[in-house]
Amino acid sequence: MPDSSPSSSRPPQVGRRTLLGAAAAATAAPVVLGSASRAAAAPVPRKKPRALPGGGDLGPNVLVFDPSTPGIQARLDEVFRQQESAQFGTGRYALLFKPGTYSGLNAQLGFYTSIAGLGLSPDDTTINGDVTVDAGWFNGNATQNFWRSAENLALVPANGTNRWAVAQAAPFRRMHVRGGLNLAPSGYGWASGGYIADSRIDGQIGPYSQQQWYTRDSAIGSWLNGVWNMVFSGVEGAPAQSFPNPPYTTLATTPISREKPFLYLQGSEYRVFLPEKRTNARGVTWGNGTPRGTSLPLTQFYVARPGVSAATLNQALEQGLHLLLTPGIYHLSEPLRINRANTVVLGLGYATLIPDGGVTAVKVADVDGVRLAGFLVDAGPVNSPTLLEIGPRGASRDHSANPTTVQDVFIRIGGAGPGKATTSMVVNSRHTIIDHTWVWRADHGDGVGWETNRADYGVVVNGDDVLATGLFVEHFNKYDVQWFGQRGRTIFFQNEKAYDAPNQAAIQNGSTKGYAAYRVGDAVTSHEGWGLGSYCYYNVDPTIVQHHGFAAPVRPDVRFHNLLVVSLGGQGQYECVINDTGSPTSGTSTVPSTVVSYP
Repeated sequence: MPDSSPSSSRPPQVGRRTLLGAAAAATAAPVVLGSASRAAAAPVPRKKPRALPGGGDLGPNVLVFDPSTPGIQARLDEVFRQQESAQFGTGRYALLFKPGTYSGLNAQLGFYTSIAGLGLSPDDTTINGDVTVDAGWFNGNATQNFWRSAENLALVPANGTNRWAVAQAAPFRRMHVRGGLNLAPSGYGWASGGYIADSRIDGQIGPYSQQQWYTRDSAIGSWLNGVWNMVFSGVEGAPAQSFPNPPYTTLATTPISREKPFLYLQGSEYRVFLPEKRTNARGVTWGNGTPRGTSLPLTQFYVARPGVSAATLNQALEQGLHLLLTPGIYHLSEPLRINRANTVVLGLGYATLIPDGGVTAVKVADVDGVRLAGFLVDAGPVNSPTLLEIGPRGASRDHSANPTTVQDVFIRIGGAGPGKATTSMVVNSRHTIIDHTWVWRADHGDGVGWETNRADYGVVVNGDDVLATGLFVEHFNKYDVQWFGQRGRTIFFQNEKAYDAPNQAAIQNGSTKGYAAYRVGDAVTSHEGWGLGSYCYYNVDPTIVQHHGFAAPVRPDVRFHNLLVVSLGGQGQYECVINDTGSPTSGTSTVPSTVVSYP
């Protein structure tokens, strides 16, 4: 099909919801024989940089509580007051609870706030009370409740049901809710989430107004309803497959998963636990004693503070340390270069990387077992060709035994100020697992406009055998996702096309009306996706027509299950769902057009 982006044979170079080298040690200079003047002119050996220490204090924005800490609720409330509506603010916080039992708490979470227990199991840390996300700050509309998380806690909700009314980039991981879970805001206004993994919800999960949701490798009591796109893989208690009515896509297992690394306490020592890879996973990892995996002492991590230079971070990596990014904002004058197998980069409290001068924020070599988790990449005002690169161009090593994982790594272009990037995330390494990402060209905030925060491509996958579980990619000027690797798989995809296209000509793709949200390259012979949705809301020019949400070569091993497109209130329309298949959207009625199986 016509395409103004690089062809599939040459992959790319690398108001929503109003509705980072350090110098290497040089070898000693050779002895120079001859005159004193020549000797004096001999080069002076470069001094090896002093080794960076591992471990250390987690900094002022990591608040650590134990059951005897006085004034916990007051401190939680103070953080919430600061962060409740600070959607594009600079505050970043991690609220960490040592193992034990806490009573009478309601931890309300605002923007860039993470709450987590410090046990090996969620049941090591019990809150008799709630961890709440609601939408009072936004008049009961939860569609902008981004960038907050809960992990590794047991909750006994005060009234039997915990409220977690979130939108994108708000993971709920390794949680045990001894009761129910309500995913809608008070008043049941709009909501647009969401993601649950490795969690046990004893009671019922009620999505109510939630438009879409993905739940992975968990156990639930029951599930109440579905709006547009509810996807389950490896979930005990999930509803049966029934798409499109109710809109449930249910896989008995997740083909490959490896849970996110997490910080915990062993006695008084901080360690980072690295869960092991599972195949055909189902249910939680922590239900029967100690979870399976390995751990690292904090002394093997460089504990970074905001203001540290990219050169220092790279020195730490070259020295063999892992990185723990404490909450805050990090400006990078050069890319973080991750060249060592099994390196862990773990962020706390939505630690944010901003590439300056148009550099790429993070570059990962074609090595085994890198784990990237828990941070935000925010594009800078000078265009970056890419923001995150997993493997160099042409990467081809087999990483099936020990893949790289990208988990709760979020990318933003604009919103907090002007930002630009040609392509946000490029995945070249084989067998990479993308487990929950939101890659977002901002549709609201500061520095927003069709050219102001220009970003043509969201995620580009060139590597073979890549798996995405929970892929959220929105609002790119051209293709949101392009997949050129063989044997790729996606379980759950959520997309909105760019709201701010000025007119039909701005998105015209040769003879095709608009760029697909999710495009599989013409040379791909094997690909599969389950539970994929694309929505349009062309609020600048509601007459824009998008031919389809999905584009793929017609081959028997390129298969899709349970696709939908939606026009939000008739602001633009889709003519088809995938290629030339599927009914057009229905005028001003916000009703999905679906395709159950393709081809």
